[in-house]
Amino acid sequence: MSAALSPLLLAGLLATPPTENPAAPRTAAELDAFWAEAARTVREGDFAGYAALYHPDAVFVSDAKGTVAPIAEQLEKWKPGFEETQAGEAVADVTFRFTQRLHGPTTAHETGLFRYVSHAPGATGEPAFVRFEALLVRGPDGWRWVMERQLEVASERDWQAAPPASPKR
Repeated sequence: MSAALSPLLLAGLLATPPTENPAAPRTAAELDAFWAEAARTVREGDFAGYAALYHPDAVFVSDAKGTVAPIAEQLEKWKPGFEETQAGEAVADVTFRFTQRLHGPTTAHETGLFRYVSHAPGATGEPAFVRFEALLVRGPDGWRWVMERQLEVASERDWQAAPPASPKR
């Protein structure tokens, strides 16, 4: 049996309108709160809080570096930056913009860009703009990242062109 979809089945899938999800506004608000919490933990250097946003089995993918690893390994690489921020030796900030937001009651796929900057106190840092994808699941303790995929470096122009998107219902 072929794993390919037949043209008729594919046409049916493409023609089927999305079903209305009455919980979508609540889910969208929860996901917005998730990203706000991610930004807060970076800004405050709250490593434990940031790490808690990930599912224990989460995966980190870097297209630019051609790597894939358990998130625990990547978090250890990021930990010194969080510690410097928490100690007041660095200032860090991250903001997110979304180009596509797809979600259901317990799963989400978010696509967009983040703007990250880190610098010494009193200095001005050069922001990095990165295209990314995130897969998230809702568990008993809220939303958790299961996959973070950093796609490629983007430009400030790309950042400015990325309007916030309303989640699909």
